[in-house]
Amino acid sequence: MPNALIEPVSHPEVRTLAERVFQQLQDAIVRGELAPGSKITEPGLSSTYGISRGPLREAMRRLEAHRLIERVPHVGARVIKLSMKELLELFDVREALESMAARLAAEHMTAAEIAALREVLAVHERQADLRSGQAYYQREGDLDFHYQIVKGSHNHMLVGLLCDDLYYLVRMYRTQFSASGSRPQRAFVEHHRIVDAIEAGDGELAELLMRRHVSASRENVVERYAASLEKDGKA
Repeated sequence: MPNALIEPVSHPEVRTLAERVFQQLQDAIVRGELAPGSKITEPGLSSTYGISRGPLREAMRRLEAHRLIERVPHVGARVIKLSMKELLELFDVREALESMAARLAAEHMTAAEIAALREVLAVHERQADLRSGQAYYQREGDLDFHYQIVKGSHNHMLVGLLCDDLYYLVRMYRTQFSASGSRPQRAFVEHHRIVDAIEAGDGELAELLMRRHVSASRENVVERYAASLEKDGKA
């Protein structure tokens, strides 16, 4: 006899609802609407989103698998909040792996894939926040420049690590802390230079440019994150 507790989650309508709730919560976490470190509860989320516990639990399991929430003993679930050390480690890994991905992309990306990558940048260029210099927000997946570069490496191990395992955590910190001063427009220019190197088939240059790009992003994110910690300490 089917287990009554898990049967509703397997229903297509409930799965669709769980997917929608997952997307809503994921976006709220990535954008900082659910602040890092904030406690989240099933009753609270159920009330906010007007859904039953079954789909919500499914959505929360997915958020935990994507490293966006964590369960703390005697505390409950909360939005992930990296320490400065953990953030530095994350960007060290990102710099090493994404620069490798850029080199491989220069070797393996097809003309059609490169054209699609340039179209992604064309979409970004039309964004009001980028044109005003306020931010450089990239939607997830195929509209994310870095996601496309990693896919273009044609290396399944890198794709698994950077487009699945670490993707949403990296995206959260990129989104919340990467926009300041002239950084959004500088990042956009750097993206174009990386694509130029990939199109030219120059793996060494693509790797170097991506390493510099991620390093600059790392410095900017760490600076803003440190400022947010200082602000929280004074609050």
